[in-house]
Amino acid sequence: QVQLVESGGGLVQAGGSLRLSCAASGRTFSRSDMGWFRQAPGKERESVAAIRWSGGINSYAGSVKGRFTISRDNAKNTVYLQMNSLKAEDTAVYYCAAGSFNNWEFWGQGTQVTVSS
Repeated sequence: QVQLVESGGGLVQAGGSLRLSCAASGRTFSRSDMGWFRQAPGKERESVAAIRWSGGINSYAGSVKGRFTISRDNAKNTVYLQMNSLKAEDTAVYYCAAGSFNNWEFWGQGTQVTVSS
């Protein structure tokens, strides 16, 4: 079992930066792949970035590649999403997930990111 709590969301101007954090509890964090997803109003939830449990492989949605960076600190049971050059279209609720690239079993409650243009 993994419990996830996101933080770091907020209101930022276009072109600005935010860093989201996801604190995990549970002994299996270090063996869990971790992902960030987002859902904008009226849209389906989409994958933003994901990272293997070892940290060795990560993936990004095309819309955020080069602007967002996912990382993890297994000693702190935390995964991060550094978001730079934010755009209005990045506005969404961002969710953290744990599991595997093929099966995201556990989800956080989400944190709101609003980018003003």
